[in-house]
Amino acid sequence: MKTWTGKRYWIVGASEGLGEALARKMSSAGAHLILSARSEARLSELAASLPGQATVVPMDIADDASVAAAAAQAGEVDGIVLLAGVYWPMPATEWNADHAVAMADVNFTGFLRVLGHVVPAMVARDAGHIVITGSLSGFRGLPGAIGYGASKAAVMSLAESMHADLRRTGVDVQLANPGFIRTRLTEKNDFTMPFIMEPDAAAQAMFDHMNSGLFKRNFPTVFSWVFRLSQFMPDWMYYRLFA
Repeated sequence: MKTWTGKRYWIVGASEGLGEALARKMSSAGAHLILSARSEARLSELAASLPGQATVVPMDIADDASVAAAAAQAGEVDGIVLLAGVYWPMPATEWNADHAVAMADVNFTGFLRVLGHVVPAMVARDAGHIVITGSLSGFRGLPGAIGYGASKAAVMSLAESMHADLRRTGVDVQLANPGFIRTRLTEKNDFTMPFIMEPDAAAQAMFDHMNSGLFKRNFPTVFSWVFRLSQFMPDWMYYRLFA
């Protein structure tokens, strides 16, 4: 179990959904939170409702200058949780260039922007906690997931590379890969979402993982087995079942 009291954690993507629910759990555990997202109004409302100390730092993760300014305002942090994301269902037959690029720019490149301001300082002092949010959709290509699935696969590879480089240092890297969570983003889906989780339950699973010594957690567990198994399927079987 980690010690949270007085620790400064920067939550990127904190204004709603999983980010908001996780912020409540971390604040209740005693962490001092820096809350970032684009909506200052939502962040301020969340900060006012938390039991612990919270600082609002609005940021557009897709904008270099905005990220640099936010990182300077956030200052030195003990940990960072990257949750920001955008999503539009999109098959290759209905390609929307703006949406595809936005998903790549926010969901993956945005993480790189933020980490570029945080990781060097953690490495220099040999201490820190980095939590990266991937997705079960990143294990293998899925229909209708142009942009989103690729961005999450990239994020998962990023976390794995960082863990390989930093696992023998004082900087702890963790990866959380959730399935469907009932949020504003998943409301866009017009298909049945198996094992869909409420934000509070997903936040509890993620917070439990953050308190563990494990690198990666895929959840919900039973649903995640489907995606892990798919990695071992030959192409003819995988595309017949999933596409």
